Amino acid sequence: MARVYNFSAGPSMLPEEVLKKAAAEMLDYQGSGQSVMEMSHRSKIYDSIIKGAEQLLRELYNIPDNYKVLFLQGGASTQFAAIPLNFMNKSGKADFVITGQWAKKAYQEAQKYGECKAVASSADKTFSYIPKLDKNEFTKDADYFYICMNNTIYGTVYHEIPDTGDVPLIADISSCFLSEPLDISKFAMVYGGAQKNVAPAGLTICIIREDMLGNARDITPTMLNYQIMADNDSLYNTPPCYTIYICKLVLEWLKENGGLEAMKETNLKKAKILYDFLDNSKMFKGTVVAEDRSLMNVPFVTDSEELNAKFIKEATEAGFVNLKGHRTVGGMRASIYNAMPVEGVEKLVKFMAEFEKANS
Repeated sequence: MARVYNFSAGPSMLPEEVLKKAAAEMLDYQGSGQSVMEMSHRSKIYDSIIKGAEQLLRELYNIPDNYKVLFLQGGASTQFAAIPLNFMNKSGKADFVITGQWAKKAYQEAQKYGECKAVASSADKTFSYIPKLDKNEFTKDADYFYICMNNTIYGTVYHEIPDTGDVPLIADISSCFLSEPLDISKFAMVYGGAQKNVAPAGLTICIIREDMLGNARDITPTMLNYQIMADNDSLYNTPPCYTIYICKLVLEWLKENGGLEAMKETNLKKAKILYDFLDNSKMFKGTVVAEDRSLMNVPFVTDSEELNAKFIKEATEAGFVNLKGHRTVGGMRASIYNAMPVEGVEKLVKFMAEFEKANS
């Protein structure tokens, strides 16, 4: 059976080269006579995998030496509680920009632990834009300022990193992880679930500036205490071993294919193909203001629920799968992460043009 073009928002497609290498090493990883799925996380051979993954990530993102890299479990959603438990412990205040469902959930969870302020929101227009920020609204003594960098459901992204002054900036980068270069030094912490652009589900990567560590509340569960995880090199308990291994293969693939600058160039090309078509189509239209469009997640609609449903059905039959949009937006969404080849987007646009012609 031929592989489909998978436009899922996550878990999402992985590079074919990575899948083939993982398949070749399934029974015998580098002459060890065992699968990575079977080996002890305390073994020397696995230590080379997890440390190799960290080194590659540091190299690709040019992560400064005063940042810890943690490979954790629990998904990005677990960090919604872990972040305030670890960091909202001086003034007990934090600022949030509400740009979608995940930022809203992080804001709601943090309210259990301190005083949270929504300094801006784009909820008034179904999160179809990134709101402009008024620094007069910022809490001067906030323990941190929180954003979701790329909004998977709604297809918006911060093209400029907010200037929060002396207040530590924290960003959920789940759906734009490794899609382009990012100046990590501008953040106190970035984190993301790996299942969108980095690895299979089960792994969360946190990159945290060291001076942020060591302030967790006494009630913080051990498994949510970043200092404990950092002190144990992400090996306090059994980590998601196989997912970290696949992550390492993806990081190797990124390095072999020119790193993040090259990946950004390819992602810009893919996004332009799709957005140019949407901007010139009489049937399909994008739902996001042009200046805030994501390179990773592209929501679009027709004028009819019936036409949307017909398009999704016929696209699926043609091998373009997981194009149904989130229920809060409706219509369609094409997630075109790193592993989506340019030809996948080109073929999708060709299919969309044919569908428009046949249904006009």
